[in-house]
Amino acid sequence: MAVLTPIPAAPVGVPAPGAIASGPTCSLQRSGSLWQLGIEAQELTTAIGQLAEQLEADDDTRALALAELEAALLAEEGNKHALAAKADATCWVIEHLRSQAAYRQQQAKRLTELSRSDAGRADALEESLVLVLTRLQPTATRFSFPNHELSSRKSQAVEIDDEDALDPQWLSFTTTSKPDKAAIKEALKAGREIPGVQMISRRSWRIC
Repeated sequence: MAVLTPIPAAPVGVPAPGAIASGPTCSLQRSGSLWQLGIEAQELTTAIGQLAEQLEADDDTRALALAELEAALLAEEGNKHALAAKADATCWVIEHLRSQAAYRQQQAKRLTELSRSDAGRADALEESLVLVLTRLQPTATRFSFPNHELSSRKSQAVEIDDEDALDPQWLSFTTTSKPDKAAIKEALKAGREIPGVQMISRRSWRIC
């Protein structure tokens, strides 16, 4: 199990012993000055952010990253201030990731709407072009231009004008079912036993 071990603080611009020069180092020792504590908090947040990046890797890497974070928190069992600092840094990373997820979701929605708009305009232009070309050459099935070619293929599809008028032999039936959890919950709360079902109590958490 990998452990996020304390790294002695080093002068600005000089990597601590054993640290990788290309990445930020994380000192878990507290110097006492507000300025230094702020720098250490930022370094700690950066280190936890780097662990979070590994959570999208393979299962082994994910497990090692989580184990390292958990070990770093458990290591401060007797030090409330250090534990609070690490927990607070973890909360900062969680909030950042959730804010980033919300932003990207909004961007994805915006891009989806733009994509739908672009596709709709392209379809309208294509329909108008085909309408004009086939009006000029009704028997044509292909049109060639200097840089493009417009081709067509014939297909068949069934169009239903009145579904209610169809004989049952032309209808297909599907049956779906799902548990009525609301009714089951009320029955369990009333003391009724239902085979294959159990009531589970959960506690939800949120960062505020």
